[in-house]
Amino acid sequence: MQVLTNVVNFFLGLGAPIFVPIIMIVGSILVGMKIKDAISSGITLGVAFTGMNLLISFMKDSITPAAQAIMTSTGISLPIVDGGWSTMATISWAWPYAFLMFPLLIAVNVVMILLNKTNTINADLWNVWLKIFTAVAVVSITHSVILAFVIAAVQIILELKSSDAHQHRIEKLTGIPGVSVTHATLFFGAILYPIALVLRKIPGLNREFDTDMLKDKVGIFAENHVMGFILGCLFGILAKYSLAQILTTGIKAAAAMTLFPVVAKYFMQALSPISEAVSAFMNKKFEGKTLIVGLDWPILGGCNEIWLAILWSIPFMLIYSMVLPGNEILPFAGLMSASLALPAFLVTRGNLLQMSILCVIGAPVFLWVGTAFAPFMTELAIATGSIDLQAGELISNSLINGPVFTYSISHLFMFLKGNFMPLIIFAVWLAGFVLYYRDLMREAREDAALEAGNAKAGQ
Repeated sequence: MQVLTNVVNFFLGLGAPIFVPIIMIVGSILVGMKIKDAISSGITLGVAFTGMNLLISFMKDSITPAAQAIMTSTGISLPIVDGGWSTMATISWAWPYAFLMFPLLIAVNVVMILLNKTNTINADLWNVWLKIFTAVAVVSITHSVILAFVIAAVQIILELKSSDAHQHRIEKLTGIPGVSVTHATLFFGAILYPIALVLRKIPGLNREFDTDMLKDKVGIFAENHVMGFILGCLFGILAKYSLAQILTTGIKAAAAMTLFPVVAKYFMQALSPISEAVSAFMNKKFEGKTLIVGLDWPILGGCNEIWLAILWSIPFMLIYSMVLPGNEILPFAGLMSASLALPAFLVTRGNLLQMSILCVIGAPVFLWVGTAFAPFMTELAIATGSIDLQAGELISNSLINGPVFTYSISHLFMFLKGNFMPLIIFAVWLAGFVLYYRDLMREAREDAALEAGNAKAGQ
């Protein structure tokens, strides 16, 4: 068992930019893709992931110091340290049974495909730690490893169904065929969806409004590099930087905003031939069945609306952290996360006005959940020795992926101790998920029928 654990840890230690392309190269060869083409696509995918990660780190390193300076100037002191997603991943992999999540994920995926309950092949094995984290939380509450894996299996199933439902909308928004996102961060869409329905009914908010339309309205001020420069300078001003620091922050933000769409094109270049190979293989093996590839969220990194929404939400996260009742976490490491902006983007179909409102409304949820998870995450960090903490120090994540789902399903069995609130919250989330799922599937069917009608009329 220790040898197997070491092997798994070795591959995980390579990082997603290497781990995921290896999986894709092997999978592409198995479905009949030429070896040279599979290797080329895999390396290109690694380049895309590396480039996107570099840009995210670059943007984070540019904006986070400004956010820290803003908070320092207020004199606010909050006890919980924001360790970001890496804290959760580190704690997850310290669990002795972590490596067993791989065969569980693959087995559930295969069974779902054979039963015709999903069209997704989940290639995002790197983010298996999200299921591990949920399982670890369940174990800490119920002390049952079996129950932990049962709940993890439920999460795997829901991620596959979410991927199925989102595939059509993701293809419309990105232009990348045959892929979807199996990341749990999409789960927050179930909470945002009912609010988005209301926003669509409000005059002025019910029209399309993306970055292209913004360019038509304000011209050069809506160009990626100009918007990035303006927002970066605003952060520098709020941080009370010197003029040189303000301009430097502005130009760094401009560089990131300019390069995000450039790097995102490599995802399409890598994934299009892989998608075609998978589709051809499945059509040969399973008549009429087309499978899609589930991947991590950075494949959406070329959508400028996501990055604008992230930058827009940062000052509100900081303000909320200072005034929100019940919050004790100081948001820093998680500030550049897409956990809020990404589901808002998909729910609104990239409508910037609606996204901005949803980000303002949804931000407090992340702070509350981050605060609620702090005792549990701190206890695990100390017990596993995975993270060094000072005496009395608390640690958590200010932007936990799918916060409502992650909190409610991991704490579901608290009702056995008389606390029914997580069960009620999960029921609310599940109702939103079902409604959102039906809406996404209806959209896909209607667009398919429209395309079929247009094709028939053109004959």
